[in-house]
Amino acid sequence: MDNRLIELETRIAFQDDTIEQLNQIVTIQQQQIDQLRKEITAIAVRISESSAAASNIASQSEETPPPHY
Repeated sequence: MDNRLIELETRIAFQDDTIEQLNQIVTIQQQQIDQLRKEITAIAVRISESSAAASNIASQSEETPPPHY
């Protein structure tokens, strides 16, 4: 009976250690995900700003024909 109890306590100790390691990994990954989301948002803002600046150019259908037409 004592051996079974010791074995169970040992297993629980290893499981607790494994859970703690996994928790640390998940925390690090969540921080990385948050950082990537910020970077994607910044890139999206830059793209929308650059396309807004590019929209000052008239489309080809709005352009007046050249004088030789």
